[in-house]
Amino acid sequence: MSTITVTNLGKAYKLYPARWSRLAEWLLPGHKPRHQLKWALHDITFTVNPGEAVGIIGVNGAGKSTLLKIITGTTQPTTGSMHITGRVAALLELGMGFHPDFTGRQNVLMAGQLQNLTPHQIRDVMPAVENFAAIGDYIDQPVRVYSSGMQMRLAFAVATAVRPDILIVDEALAVGDAAFQRKCFQRIETFRAEGTTLLFVSHDVDTVKRLCGKAVFLDKGFMKMEGKAKDVCDAYEKHLFGGQAKRPVSVDSEAPKGHMDSSLSAASIEKQYGDGGACIASVQIEIDSGDIVNVIPEGVKFYIAYTVAFSRKCRGVCFGMMIKTVEGVPVYGTNTTGWANQQDFDCGQMTSVRFALEGNLAPGTYYLNVGVYCASSEGQLCLHRRIDCLIFCVNAVHNRITLGSANLFATPDIQTALPQR
Repeated sequence: MSTITVTNLGKAYKLYPARWSRLAEWLLPGHKPRHQLKWALHDITFTVNPGEAVGIIGVNGAGKSTLLKIITGTTQPTTGSMHITGRVAALLELGMGFHPDFTGRQNVLMAGQLQNLTPHQIRDVMPAVENFAAIGDYIDQPVRVYSSGMQMRLAFAVATAVRPDILIVDEALAVGDAAFQRKCFQRIETFRAEGTTLLFVSHDVDTVKRLCGKAVFLDKGFMKMEGKAKDVCDAYEKHLFGGQAKRPVSVDSEAPKGHMDSSLSAASIEKQYGDGGACIASVQIEIDSGDIVNVIPEGVKFYIAYTVAFSRKCRGVCFGMMIKTVEGVPVYGTNTTGWANQQDFDCGQMTSVRFALEGNLAPGTYYLNVGVYCASSEGQLCLHRRIDCLIFCVNAVHNRITLGSANLFATPDIQTALPQR
């Protein structure tokens, strides 16, 4: 049973007025203390039950990281107690525990032992760690030459090489690129489905609401609220007076144009399945100019296009697509059922599919699924489906705040009342 029980937890740090005050206090223990206490946490109490996902939210300095350090045992509480059962994997400060002069492989060996893995277990998971981190030959280079993104990749790969009973994540996923963030969330989703308990710290309330059933709101070291994730996140946003979820950008003098960003590659995260009766190829996004893009200005109409080759006769064929967020939450999906008569295709035939979409996505990063199905005696049969086969971004082009995933292009009408005489 993997549980976390925090009871009346408090943490204070000693602040000394001068350089030698600490030494004087040690040498003269009977005298008046020469320090003041700075409390980072006050009387924190909550429980995380087996299989739960709990979010910790609060502004910088609220005490979130201090709380996680106590839970993971890297620092001790001043008052109260904390009890945890089960094997814990924690992603706190980026690369914490890595020795900069040792290679990535050597750090994996050390980190694995700190997770109570045997040398045999570490050798068994090493290929999976290398594959997930995807840093190539850098695995045998000193960590000091790694970028922050490479450190994040390796840290997450090591921490999650073996499914933990409890997974603790502290804002770490904000560092990776779009493909790696999706890869991390896929692994978190898998662990959650298998019963892993999740403690997730983030400033992104939308992510907390999607991943977590409960949340804890910390403010200046005090636990301001605990309860359902939506209620707590709403209270946090109210506390921030509706803080901005999207950063406004300046308007360009020229009309915005879509373009290709080579860094938005989905090769490392795509998954495919199906019975092989058809093959989906050349998935791409197009705009009215005919350009193939993966960065689209908000409000611009775009098209999802792909080709399908059939390797056997199929009847009642249906084509589909779905757009998701980085957490895997569906934003929009549709298929050709009800739009057109279901078609039949012979072996060797090819066809092209094109879905036209209005530009109603809010600025952000999105992931595309496409699929082709056919009728069978047992119902609809999946011929081929490609999951997270393409990453694309919607860029803001107006100096306006847009929250959520849908952009309905609201036009405010504010009328000033005339003063009464």
